[in-house]
Amino acid sequence: MANQRDPDKRPSPDALLEAARRETDRSGRLKIFIGAAPGVGKTYEMLSSAHARLKAGVDVVVGVVETHGRIETEALLRGLEVLPRKRLAYRDQTLEEMDLDALIARRPQLALVDELAHTNAPGSRHPKRYLDVEELLSHGIDVYTAINIQHIESLNDVVAQITHVRVRETVPDSVVDRADAIELIDLTPDDLIQRLKEGKVYVPRQAERALEHYFSPGNLTALRELALRRTAERVDEQLLNHMQANAIQGPWAAGERILVCLSEDPRAAGLVRYTKRLADRLHAQWTAVSIETRRSLQLSDEQRDRLADSMRLAESLGGEALTLPGVGRRIADDVINFAQANNVTQIIIGKSTRSRWFELTHGSVVHDLVRRAGNISVNVIAGDELPVGKAAVQTAQRQGA
Repeated sequence: MANQRDPDKRPSPDALLEAARRETDRSGRLKIFIGAAPGVGKTYEMLSSAHARLKAGVDVVVGVVETHGRIETEALLRGLEVLPRKRLAYRDQTLEEMDLDALIARRPQLALVDELAHTNAPGSRHPKRYLDVEELLSHGIDVYTAINIQHIESLNDVVAQITHVRVRETVPDSVVDRADAIELIDLTPDDLIQRLKEGKVYVPRQAERALEHYFSPGNLTALRELALRRTAERVDEQLLNHMQANAIQGPWAAGERILVCLSEDPRAAGLVRYTKRLADRLHAQWTAVSIETRRSLQLSDEQRDRLADSMRLAESLGGEALTLPGVGRRIADDVINFAQANNVTQIIIGKSTRSRWFELTHGSVVHDLVRRAGNISVNVIAGDELPVGKAAVQTAQRQGA
């Protein structure tokens, strides 16, 4: 789809500020290699990418890379400058960590820092390795790093439910969100299990225990889906920022995004539940919006409470709930403007219960939406429970401007 620029639309100020910040920011650039589980090849791919950058003339230094005895990974260290590790004395033993000061003094263009969620030994400047990475970035050094999906803080509880193993070392989501690039290293459960059996991930005894517990086909499939979704969310956010910074009119149908319009109508909760089921089926992000107008001031306490309950229900079911000020001549104008600015592909709205005469004299939000939606699908829903896939759904989709 070609870029569509509306002369009346202006780029989002927030998106422009973010773009300007990235252009003027002298911090290093962060690339994260993400995998669903150990052994999928994150470090291998990171080292392969580093070799490509080295051939392109980039100054590359290995700050720390953990090969875990994997022969193919160790082979890729050859030809790369590897910084000696720093030795720290702790409780009658000597521990080795990445030498952060030496790496900053060496000041390469690109540093390789494996295992982002690692906890540093006592006596290190920072308790966590991701803080070392942030300091490297602040000195203008680009960083390649790697992490498994189970180490992302917001997914910690989900992974524990899936695998019955709680990962103690985590990284804040903000670190992943600030990455300039994310590369998903994907491997099917069957291929990863085969690598385990061949001894390419753990030694035989460890591999046997892993196959019986953490690395079951079901667990790996669930972890893989988590990794795919988390990566897709980041890519979707980057796409949306690009569209808003360049005033590109949506939708770009790179992924489904659903918008449900709520009012004080008693069926609003049913609309929310329907949207939740549809979003789950499409693996889509969704948002619930209500538009504040002069009429909103005339709502009774009961109507206000009903609308507030519906908005809270949307948030509790995993959607985003927003109240938008009405600035257009019609409610449909505000809904369409929001939808286009946020790359919405489907709008959900309840079927009007008003008389035909009322709609002729006062107008119809539903009809206005259908007429103005362009290539955004408008789903007009009737009924209370609104089951997915039933005849209660009437889709009015028009293609065009």
